[in-house]
This record gives sequence, structure tokens and C-alpha cells, in this order.
Amino acid sequence: MLERFSRIGEAALFLTQQGYLFYIVETLFAFVLLYYVFKVLRDNGAKKFMGIYAGLIFGACVLALFSEGIDIDLLLIFTMLLSMFFLLMYSLEIKRGLTKMKKVVSKSNFEAQNKTAQQTEGCISGIIKAVQNMSKKDTGALIVLANKNFPKQIVDSGIVLDADISSQLIEGIFINKAPLHDGAMIVDGHKIVAAGCFLPLTQNNDIAPEYGSRHRAAIGVTEACDVTTIVVSEETGIVSIVKKGQVERYADFMKLRRVLTEYYFAEDSSSGRSDKKNKERTI
Repeated sequence: MLERFSRIGEAALFLTQQGYLFYIVETLFAFVLLYYVFKVLRDNGAKKFMGIYAGLIFGACVLALFSEGIDIDLLLIFTMLLSMFFLLMYSLEIKRGLTKMKKVVSKSNFEAQNKTAQQTEGCISGIIKAVQNMSKKDTGALIVLANKNFPKQIVDSGIVLDADISSQLIEGIFINKAPLHDGAMIVDGHKIVAAGCFLPLTQNNDIAPEYGSRHRAAIGVTEACDVTTIVVSEETGIVSIVKKGQVERYADFMKLRRVLTEYYFAEDSSSGRSDKKNKERTI
């Protein structure tokens, strides 16, 4: 066993002295980078860009092979710059994935609470009632169904409420000319966390021209964060559901109820797992 480790050490020392170890590390880094770029492009359905990316890399390798003026260092630099270009094109999608792990809202807004089925039903009914009433009156509204990974800076951009959910309060927030009606309302579980919040606008130029700033904000926040938004158009009263940048218009009672039920079921399951872990730590 000692002889085997000794041989490995001697081989590593030889490679280091010959300068090969550095090239091996560079090559491994390049392969990891290539894999990650292909994964990002594949996950976002960019098959055309995958072909372009692969063609450029292959062309550069062929050129380096038959050209004396291009060495492996230049090839690696070209690969890294090209990879960074494609990664920047999908920075929003990458950011959305990172927010699931990194960004968390303040602990006080997301403490696990034991809520009864009756309280959950009251929240669902209150939101649906408010949305349908605002739709009938052409009152614009933007509601974010947040989770524990929602960015704290968005919550802090508005007015923190930490209020119980009710249809009267929701309609009061979005009533025309009210101080908070232009911003977004953030719902976390059974609480209205904040209102009048500013959301990131989508950078997608291919969205329908009839979508105003409220819809652009709803799309933008779902592109950057793993959340669902409910939008009421101020011009038409049409209710839309937005998930992962995709807009589903003409949401009726059943659609709203299904989306909210899925949201609260996920929240309750997450709270249950958190409570169980906390109890295990205490024990």
C-alpha cells in the first residue's frame, strides 16, 4: 500500500516538474465548463445554440491542431470567453436556480406555524374573492405567492405588514390611488408579508405588446425566483397566472383555487418538514 502511494506521489511530482499537471488541471476545468454550458442550454431548450456552441468549439480545436500560431493556452482562453458569453445570455435562468439555494427572507416572516385546514381555506377563499371582485371593477393588482427562498430585498422595498389575509385588506391595498396600489403584494403562507414592493422587470422582448409594467414585473420575478404570481389587468380586468415566465390568461375560479391549493399544500408540507427537523434537533 505504501509503495502504491509512493509511486503516485512520484508520478505527480514528475508531472509537476514537466509542467504537465497545469495543463491537466486546465483541461479538466475546460471539460467541466463545457458540460455546464451544455447543461444550461439543454435545460432551457436552446438546441440551436447548443449546435452553434459545439461547432465553434470544434472549429477552434481543428484550427489549433493545424495552426502553429495557436497553442492550448489560446484555445482555453477562447473556450472560457465563448462559454461566458453563452452563460450571460441565460443569466436570469441561472439566477433563478441560485436563488433556490442562497437567498432567504428574514426568519420572522417564514417561521413554521401550525395552521388548521380551516385557516388555510379562509386564506384561499379570501384571495379568490378579492381577485374576482377586483377583476369585475377593473382594479389592477399583482400578488406574489412567495416561499422561504424569496429575496429579502424585494420585501424590504415595500411596506412590511405581516397581516392576516382577508379579501377586504387585499382590495383596500389595490384600490385606485391608494399609496400601495402600484406595487406588488407579497403573500407568505397565511400572512400578507408586505405591499407596495418593487419587482424586477423581465428582459424578454418577445412578450405580448399588450402586457404593461404590472405583467412585466410578474414575469420578471418568476424568471428570477421560483414563485407564482396572480395579476389582474387594470385595462381589461383579465386575471392571469404567471409561473417561470409563462403567462396563463383568463384564470377562472377553478384555476385560481387549484393554483392556491397547490401553493398552500407545498407550504404546509415544507413547514411540516421544518417542524420535524427542529424537534429532532431538540431531542
